[in-house]
Amino acid sequence: MSNESRGAGVAEPPAEAEGGRVRARAGAGDGAGVPAEAPRKPAPPHSVLREYFESLVVTAVMALFGMTFVVQAVKVPTGSMQNTINIGDHLLVNKFIFAPGPRLPFLPQREIERGDIIVFKYPGKYQGEPRFRDSKLVDDERPDNIPYKTNYVKRVIGLPGDRVEVRDTQVFINGQPLEERVIHARNPPPDDRETPEDEYGAPLTVLDTPTAPPDADYGVYIDPDMHAQTRRPPAAGEIFDVPEGHYFVMGDNRDNSQDSRFWGYVPRSAIIGRAMFVYWSFDESKPRSDAPAPVSYVIDFFRNTRWSRTGTFVK
Repeated sequence: MSNESRGAGVAEPPAEAEGGRVRARAGAGDGAGVPAEAPRKPAPPHSVLREYFESLVVTAVMALFGMTFVVQAVKVPTGSMQNTINIGDHLLVNKFIFAPGPRLPFLPQREIERGDIIVFKYPGKYQGEPRFRDSKLVDDERPDNIPYKTNYVKRVIGLPGDRVEVRDTQVFINGQPLEERVIHARNPPPDDRETPEDEYGAPLTVLDTPTAPPDADYGVYIDPDMHAQTRRPPAAGEIFDVPEGHYFVMGDNRDNSQDSRFWGYVPRSAIIGRAMFVYWSFDESKPRSDAPAPVSYVIDFFRNTRWSRTGTFVK
């Protein structure tokens, strides 16, 4: 047997020859070989302006998403919820908690409950009798009450299907008294235009706090001089039958609140979310600085901010 047959197979070429062939393929121009990869040029560095622009776009998208689906900032301009929420309070509203759709157990979502403080779009007045049951929703004539545009803040009293009866200062739900902590207080006087401060924008003056029911979770403010309950038992009051998909709301400042007692029910579609906490509170009843702008803004910010209310939760 010859040496060739004993060494059957493909003989490996010498290393130098193979290396030469690889180099030849790399240098060949007829396309027979695999061309060598050209060295890649490094990407040009981002300019400082481009980095700022990209950060700004990402921040704007995240803020837009948060304001659309998660939270919203609102300012309270009226005293219908004093002293729970004061004039000049700036609130963050939780929009996600009442979001429509299926409820997933791992998400902080739930149905609207009695006692929740909600922010909603003012739905306009109901006209008709008896007490909105067969009423028609009409536009409001007041320029500061634009239906489905003006934001309102109130407390949920009646749920869909409830019968709400208001007897003077006492509220009954389906025939049972609603347990609320009644606080005797007095509304501030009208604004005196001769003085630099806004007297009407001040909080209520608390007179006394009667003993609260054991299950009362919140307080309502009543002026005892305006009601007959302190002198005789309340007579039969107004009855409101809350339709399905609607809510009956009232302000905690019961003597100074335009609410469902006057203009009707709040449809579920008009509810924005639940008031969470005060992120800033500006006392608009105090006088403003006479210094020129923008120095006056800085002075007013530090002098008129209610620092004790900043960061407090609303309940």
